[in-house]
Amino acid sequence: MFLPQEIIRKKRDRQPLTDEEIRFFVKGIASGSISEGQIAAFGMAVYFNDMPINERVALTLAMRDSGMVMRWDDMGFDGPIVDKHSTGGVGDVVSLMLGPMVAACGGMVPMIAGRGLGHTGGTLDKLDAIPGYNTTPDHETFRRVVKAHRVAIIGQTGDLAPADKRFYATRDITATVESIPLITASILSKKLAAGLQALVMDVKTGSGAFMPTYESAEALARSIVGVGNGAGMATTALLTDMNQPLATCAGNAIESREAVRYLRGDIRPARLHEITLALCAEMLLAGKLADSEAEARAKLQDALDSGRAAACFGQMVAALGGPADFVEHFDRHLPTAAVIKPVYAERSGFVSAMDTRELGLTVVALGGGRRTASDQLDYSVGLSDFVELGQSVSSDTPLAMVHARNDAEYEAAAATVRAAITLADAKPAAHPEVYRKIRLQDLA
Repeated sequence: MFLPQEIIRKKRDRQPLTDEEIRFFVKGIASGSISEGQIAAFGMAVYFNDMPINERVALTLAMRDSGMVMRWDDMGFDGPIVDKHSTGGVGDVVSLMLGPMVAACGGMVPMIAGRGLGHTGGTLDKLDAIPGYNTTPDHETFRRVVKAHRVAIIGQTGDLAPADKRFYATRDITATVESIPLITASILSKKLAAGLQALVMDVKTGSGAFMPTYESAEALARSIVGVGNGAGMATTALLTDMNQPLATCAGNAIESREAVRYLRGDIRPARLHEITLALCAEMLLAGKLADSEAEARAKLQDALDSGRAAACFGQMVAALGGPADFVEHFDRHLPTAAVIKPVYAERSGFVSAMDTRELGLTVVALGGGRRTASDQLDYSVGLSDFVELGQSVSSDTPLAMVHARNDAEYEAAAATVRAAITLADAKPAAHPEVYRKIRLQDLA
């Protein structure tokens, strides 16, 4: 018989925890027998004293097993079950293209995505901008759509890793969100509960990232790769740049529009294309759908150029309740803001830096993100047509287009956009799109 306070005491005093103690504590979180105060104390003890890899694996598996674990072995899939998860950023619309692209190359992609958090946009909010799209289907519908179309992007249900939901709520109000062992367990418990065989993690670093410093982002990536593989799921990570918005825009309907245009081949912004291809290629390699990165990229480019990826996206949208002609006529279905006007540079120079987090918060202030969990979003608002780092601008160059509900909100957003974008006389050094890849063998 274990006592919660003794488990907390051991972690407080930097003594090792057994798998059984961790399972007992997590089971108590899910059942309610562990109090909020005990959860907070345990989270703070972990925050200050860390967890070795074996404890991180045990915590992740216990949180996975606190609810339903999806099984796919009865579905007769003819491809590997793979997914991608991002730590989030501004203009990070990759999931909407990546899922259909990997599906068109033979993968099965049951993606359980999230909503916007703080300054970062959420995949589900972008899909909710599509009329009729159901981001919370029942399990049988989810399974049926994945079987029929190889990809479905939905939200987390209450019976997947319920201990994580309660643990996170307490962490959020007790200043322990930033603990790398707890972030790792939170992310991977849900992915493992989704029944994945392989996961590629996109860990972002830079001014718009949850982990803004390279060192913290690398530490999280290494933790996720170690724990994911330790829990039996092939896991790799890419460290990618978030010193400027990834897409040319930020905002729910605006990003959904960009995703469809990307899949159709109307536009392929260079940074967005490179990071999307890099993540997709890693997924094909992890799922053994390609033998080399060059082969993977060739398959993905063919999936785009042939129209198969766009068709996969359209089929998924229709199967989950959206318009059957969404890919062909997306502008008929996506909302448009009442005011769309440019923000001009105040001087000539080179774009030398961006406060990308502040640009994300500008979208929130326009109504495109949440200040509280109950906020209703305006899917039409946001920013588009961003300048890029290193670009030469003059006083008649738009820094971005603001999509707002009225002129007053446009003016407020325009001021924050100008303040968030720094101009200099010299062109800055370029950032790479992908800083490095981390695989299991890199952890030795």
